[in-house]
Amino acid sequence: MTAIRKEAIELLERVPEDKLIYIIKIMQGVNGLYNDTESERERAFSKLEQLRKKGTVPDYDAELAFYRDEKYGK
Repeated sequence: MTAIRKEAIELLERVPEDKLIYIIKIMQGVNGLYNDTESERERAFSKLEQLRKKGTVPDYDAELAFYRDEKYGK
């Protein structure tokens, strides 16, 4: 057992019983940070792709030229 793990256990033993729920919630949150699976990331990316606005501009250069002329051409 490492020194850090030993210290963590000693600190946990000093925490009052009614406060342990907070420690458990924190530990579950931290656990979620490094147990992230690839499928969760893929689902999140898929969801973002669905939310992304799809463009309907067929010619971006022409669109840019139009707005430049509109703003600066006068």
